[in-house]
Amino acid sequence: MNRDQSLIERLARERNAWLCTLRADGSPHVTPVWFVYLDDVFWIGSGERNVKVRNVGDDPRVSIALEDGDAPAVAEGSARVHRGALREDVLAALAAKYDGWAAGEEIEPFGARVLLEVPVKRWLLR
Repeated sequence: MNRDQSLIERLARERNAWLCTLRADGSPHVTPVWFVYLDDVFWIGSGERNVKVRNVGDDPRVSIALEDGDAPAVAEGSARVHRGALREDVLAALAAKYDGWAAGEEIEPFGARVLLEVPVKRWLLR
C-alpha cells in the first residue's frame, strides 16, 4: 500500500483531529474536532457561536493535525464557513462515521449549525 492510500485509510478511521485557528490578536486556538475527509477536503461540523467559527471568519488560515504524535499527519488550508442549507452528503458522511451524529441539528448554546470546509493546501507531515 502506498503512503497516500495509507493516509486516506487513516483519515477515514481516525475519530479526532486537532484544528488550529487564529484569534484576532494572532494567537493560536486549538480544539479537538470530529471530521470527515472527502476528495482532499476536511469537513467539520460546528455551531455558529463557537470560537473556531468566529476565528475562521476573521482569518481563514488553519492547520489540522491527527492525534497520533508517533505518526504525525498535519495539513494546512484555508477554511470556509457554510451556513444555511448544509451539504447532505457531508452530513450523511459525518453521521456514518460518528454513530448517527446529526451534525446539522442545533445544539444550544452554540447556535445554528455550520460546516467548515478546509481544502488541503499542503501536507506538512504525513
